[in-house]
Amino acid sequence: MELQFFHGNMTKEGCEELLSKNGQNGSFLIRASESIPGVLCLCVLYEHFIYTYRIFRKHNGHFMIQTCEGAPKRDFKTLKDLIATFEKPNQGLVINLRYPVNRSTSVQQPQNIYDEPDDTDYVDVLPD
Repeated sequence: MELQFFHGNMTKEGCEELLSKNGQNGSFLIRASESIPGVLCLCVLYEHFIYTYRIFRKHNGHFMIQTCEGAPKRDFKTLKDLIATFEKPNQGLVINLRYPVNRSTSVQQPQNIYDEPDDTDYVDVLPD
């Protein structure tokens, strides 16, 4: 499955510009981390500020996200499951995910490699 709000190797600055231009609290996108290979960033706009949450892939191919301190650690089989959870209020983000900011269809982006598990794209952060 292709996630239209996955922007691949977008820079932090490009992400901030795109989300700020959208301007609606709860606008979000996912991009690849610039500083940690294999990690994704969920970027969310709230009150003119971009909040960034890291998404890690575990050995079993599932995902986990760093949210606010004290929030329970959860395991998500797919990114679609993760997004669906955080569309609901009070799940550990500054605001629930409301408005996906999709990439332009005229820009060629790689297929989303984060939906189907394989043995090459993960960052081990938690024991299985």
